[in-house]
Amino acid sequence: MIFFKKKGIPLIDFFPKGFIDIHSHLLPGIDDGAKNLDTSIALITKMRSYGIKNIITTPHVLGDLYQNSSDTIKNKLKEVQEELQRRNITDVSIHAAAEYMMDEQFSELLEKNDILTLKDNYVLVEMSYFSAPINLYEILFEIQVKGYKPVLAHPERYNFFHNDFNHYYKLKKAGCLFQLNLLSLTEQYGKGVQKMSEKILKENLYDFAGTDAHHKNHLELLKKIGTKKNLEKIKHLLSNNKKFK
Repeated sequence: MIFFKKKGIPLIDFFPKGFIDIHSHLLPGIDDGAKNLDTSIALITKMRSYGIKNIITTPHVLGDLYQNSSDTIKNKLKEVQEELQRRNITDVSIHAAAEYMMDEQFSELLEKNDILTLKDNYVLVEMSYFSAPINLYEILFEIQVKGYKPVLAHPERYNFFHNDFNHYYKLKKAGCLFQLNLLSLTEQYGKGVQKMSEKILKENLYDFAGTDAHHKNHLELLKKIGTKKNLEKIKHLLSNNKKFK
């Protein structure tokens, strides 16, 4: 008897036309993503081969570790855009925002309105994987008082929320939008994260999706999400991302 291996969906057919990736680390040498310009271009080229030609990349702005200013990010973006032109890669659109750790420095940037948004007033935020900020809900309130909409990166990865799903309802009630990391649909971050992503999806709490690509390995692993089952579960999120055009 011959067994046929179940075929997945190539990512070029998985991502809808006009899909915009709103979370990645592709600017060279400024965080834990692309280390240099050649790596940046290699990652962008790989994404392009998957049909992802619209990118809003989001370098970390994180305390003393990644002290990226808006100017630093804009300068690096320009460097990448110019290199793409030099290499005649003209069908990729790349812009930059930032992934802001909700810490004291972020509160200072918020006070000064020195925020790089995904588009309009949408701002990508994250928190430590060890614990939520003590003043989490005050920060979320301040973000909105300033006229921004908080988009929480990868809520499924905050293990300290896993023991009580009500945390997620509370965050949504507080005005938080949720961005799914696509690799959370695999075991990349552990089975607990994968299980939680399924639960949040089932409860229809996600708003958007992103690759959170840092390196080549992430983009190779991304192929694993290409199944009909996954596409059915998240096609509305992939479509939602188009609003960032």
